[in-house]
Amino acid sequence: MSRTSLPMPRPRADARLVDRYGRVGRDLRVSVTDRCNLRCTYCMPAEGLPWLAKPEMLTDDELVRLIGIFVDLGVRQVRFTGGEPLLRRSLTDVVRRVAALEPRPQMALTSNGIGLDRLAAPLAEAGLDRVNVSLDTVDRDTFKQLTLRDRLADVEAGLKAAADAGLTPVKVNSVAMRGVNEHRVAELLQWCLDRGYELRFIEQMPLDAQHAWTRDEMITADELHERLAERFTLTPLPDASRGSAPAERFLVDGGPATVGIIASVTRPFCGACDRVRLTADGQVRNCLFARGEGDLRALLRGGADDETIAAAITGEMARKRAGHGIDDESFVQPDRPMSAIGG
Repeated sequence: MSRTSLPMPRPRADARLVDRYGRVGRDLRVSVTDRCNLRCTYCMPAEGLPWLAKPEMLTDDELVRLIGIFVDLGVRQVRFTGGEPLLRRSLTDVVRRVAALEPRPQMALTSNGIGLDRLAAPLAEAGLDRVNVSLDTVDRDTFKQLTLRDRLADVEAGLKAAADAGLTPVKVNSVAMRGVNEHRVAELLQWCLDRGYELRFIEQMPLDAQHAWTRDEMITADELHERLAERFTLTPLPDASRGSAPAERFLVDGGPATVGIIASVTRPFCGACDRVRLTADGQVRNCLFARGEGDLRALLRGGADDETIAAAITGEMARKRAGHGIDDESFVQPDRPMSAIGG
C-alpha cells in the first residue's frame, strides 16, 4: 500500500491552511531566486536556463509580506531555497525581517554551500536556525563532472562555517546516480560521520530542465540501503519518530549518528505532506509536482489586501492532490524545473 492511500491526518480545529484530505500546511518553501552558480547535470543544461528578469521577481518587501500572510495562516517553518538562495544579496536582511514576525517561524536554508563560508555567521546572527547543503560526492573529479564547476573546496568550507556558526544540525542532501557516484555512497556517509554532519540521500526525481529523467536509471532507496549496509549496520528508527519528515532514518552502527533515505519516488510520503511552496516570481504551488499555481504577485501589485491574498492561498491549498502521481500513466512532469520551483 502506498503512503498516499493511508488515512489522512485530521486538521486541528484552528487550522486554516488545510487541503481536502485534511493535511495542514505548516512548512513553507520559499524560492528567493531561480539562478544558480553550479550546473548539476541532473538539474539543468551546461549553458544554464533563461533566468527571471529582476522586475518579475518578488522584492524584499513583497517577499516578507507574503511570508507574513503564510505565518498568519499557520505556517511554522520557512525554508529558503533557490536556485541558489545565497545569490540573493539581500537574503540576510530578509531572514532578519522574517525572524521579527509573530509568531516567529523556524527558519532553514537549502544551499549548494558556495558562499556559505562568508554568510553562515551573518545568517545565524539574523535568525537562521538550520542549513541543508547539497553535496553528491567528496571526490573532486566526480564533483566537477556532476556540477561542471571545480568548487568542492568551497562547499567544504561552507559546511564547516555553518557548523561553526551553530546552524545545526548541519544536514547534507545527496542524490546518487547510476554509473556516476552510487558506488561511493558509503564513502560519503563516512565523510559526514567524521565531521558530525547528518546525511540524507534523496531519490532522483523527474524535475530536470532537460526532461531526461527515467525511472530505470534512478537509484532506488532499496539500492541505497543495500550499498550502505555493505559497510555499516543500519537500524531503522520507529516510524513514530518521523512525523511529516520525508526521510526514513536509520541509526548507523548503533547510533547516535543517523542517516536518512528519502524515497520520494518508490515510497512516497504524500499522505503526511505539510508543505506549500512560493516561487521567486510570486506563484504559490501546493505540491512540488503541481501542474498549476496561483499568482500572488499579480494580487500584490494590483493592490489586494492581506485577506484577499490569504483567500487565494487557501484556495490553492484546497486543490492539492492526494499524491504526486509519478507512478500514474497520466503523470506529466512540471513545466518548471526544480531550480525554478525551489526545493
